[in-house]
Amino acid sequence: MEFLQKTWNEIYSVVTSFRVVDIIDIALIAYLVYKGIQLVRETRAGQLVKGILALLVLALVANTLELTTLQFVIQTILSIGILAVIVIFQPELRRALEKVGRTQVAKIGMFGFGKDGTNNQAWAKAIDAVCSAAQEFSKTKTGALVVFERKIRLGEQISTGIMVNATPSAELFGNIFYPNTPLHDGAVVMRDGLVLAASCFLPKPQKEDLISNTLGSRHRAAIGISEVSDAITVVVSEETGTISVTCEGEMIRGFTGDTLNAYLRERLLVEMQPEDEEKGKKHRRKKKKKAEPALENQEDEVASLSSDGQN
Repeated sequence: MEFLQKTWNEIYSVVTSFRVVDIIDIALIAYLVYKGIQLVRETRAGQLVKGILALLVLALVANTLELTTLQFVIQTILSIGILAVIVIFQPELRRALEKVGRTQVAKIGMFGFGKDGTNNQAWAKAIDAVCSAAQEFSKTKTGALVVFERKIRLGEQISTGIMVNATPSAELFGNIFYPNTPLHDGAVVMRDGLVLAASCFLPKPQKEDLISNTLGSRHRAAIGISEVSDAITVVVSEETGTISVTCEGEMIRGFTGDTLNAYLRERLLVEMQPEDEEKGKKHRRKKKKKAEPALENQEDEVASLSSDGQN
């Protein structure tokens, strides 16, 4: 009876001293634990977490039963285990941090790029050029790999290729990916509607052993870059001519030129906000006003030349 009374008093004390801040604190911890489980699930790190939990249970048993030697062994393993985990699972930790960086919270403020839709026109032309080239590659079964860089910069991959910095066109892609040309082996990376670099190497996918053997190196590279960034990648198979797209670690196959165009426009073109549209209208009106006097001067010059010719 005394035990129940003591337990009730402790519960009552906790409930009466509970604050709104405590609820927020618990909710944040629960959310972080949930996201942590999501990040390590179905990876090598997931197996690591299971091993750590088993080790902690074993440590609890050792402390309860006062198994001195086992306690010493477990404490030694835990003391050096943290450093070993960081070294062995460095790729998984890096990908986890990159995923955290792709969350909506991390995109706020100065970390956001191109939010006002100012690059829409350049991207629209680039999309048309890529789709036209992909449709032609599909007919001729020419392999191609084009990466659309979005918010996460791909400087590491760009540094492995050859800088191009050119306006995209179907003819340019044809010259790049034509078999046996110097730049055909690798990926083209596009930034701000321009062909920034070609012949770039992309990372391998995390779960390469789960990918179908029918997919070649281009498809695997496309999946790999979509796992570590928010890039969208267009792949044309040189075996079947199938047009595929990868995004967020997933691949969608069987695109046509029209469906690819619609897909890319939906995800790459930013819908302009009313204030951005108003700024664009004001900018166009200013350009128009500046152009009108120039046109008038040109008309005066033409008229003057005409009168001189008549004389």
